[in-house]
Amino acid sequence: MIMNYYRRMDRNKIQFDFMVHRFEEGHYDREIIALGGRIYRMPSIKPGNYKLYFHALNDFFAQHREYRVVHSHINENCSFVLRAAKLAGVPCRIAHSHLSDLGLDFKLPFRLYARFHLKDNPTQYFACSKKAGQWLFGKKLTQRQQVNVLNNAVNVPDFKFDADVREQVREEFHAEDRLVIGHVGRLNKQKNHDFLIDIFSAVRRHNPKALLVLAGEGALRPEIEKKVAKLGLTDHVRFLGVRSDIPRLLQGMDLFLFPSLFEGLPVVLVEAQAAGLRCVVSDAITSESDVTGRVQFVSLRESPEIWSQRILEGGYEHADTSEQLRRNGYDAETMAVWLENYYLNQTATGM
Repeated sequence: MIMNYYRRMDRNKIQFDFMVHRFEEGHYDREIIALGGRIYRMPSIKPGNYKLYFHALNDFFAQHREYRVVHSHINENCSFVLRAAKLAGVPCRIAHSHLSDLGLDFKLPFRLYARFHLKDNPTQYFACSKKAGQWLFGKKLTQRQQVNVLNNAVNVPDFKFDADVREQVREEFHAEDRLVIGHVGRLNKQKNHDFLIDIFSAVRRHNPKALLVLAGEGALRPEIEKKVAKLGLTDHVRFLGVRSDIPRLLQGMDLFLFPSLFEGLPVVLVEAQAAGLRCVVSDAITSESDVTGRVQFVSLRESPEIWSQRILEGGYEHADTSEQLRRNGYDAETMAVWLENYYLNQTATGM
């Protein structure tokens, strides 16, 4: 999402630099450098590492007094970055919520600690949806309209349906006459791949020629591959890994399946709609994500069989949704201009 905006900024007026929390090269590093951005690498944010991290943040902002805006996208951990920015006198400090839940794991107490300390460190509040805003900043701020909802916009023309591209992709999948169900997302707990495989298994009981394609990598891939093999689905599931051609892959799919346990407002769901796909998703995802009327919500309490019925009961034609996306503020070109003007206004007013 950040790159969708960054690519379309007037970089004579606004330049992005990136503070990241890993030392290995990221997928966008070379593009960022080519666009004139700088990348600063910080220690990871984890329990037991706070003292080192806080010290590194304070040192960074003491050495870099040039920044007028700090826009933090790390959910509850925004509190740490924006506290250091505040101490250094950065006038515009934006906390941005991208999630609507945390899930339960050993890090939960530390995440709640970070959220509690958000307090007065931000000067502005952003979220990808109202639900995400309420989750991180509370209902009072959201109801007082002090939270700016910045849509997870996409470059709409990239996703325009192309019959030739669809045919090419389906040839690569060896799926010319098959029902192709697609998913894009990290193989982690949040994305709920374990349940997704159960759903697909139920679909195949009714449509033995169905094919599942999974784009993304993650720590749970070996576990999911074992489950696929145990269910006898190895020849019917494609693990594609990390891909840079998601708009193209979406052309070859017939339906997008997204049973996440929690989300903010996922960019990939907007992309799937931009490609004109019908989407069957979990009701844990905010209804705000249905930008085009192409999203069907199903409860995670329902059985895989019920999910399979929802998948099989509808059509699979790709619809032209470009005008709906533009009208609802999900075109990156238009929204990048809005964000650019927002930053310029904040720096001009000294906020």
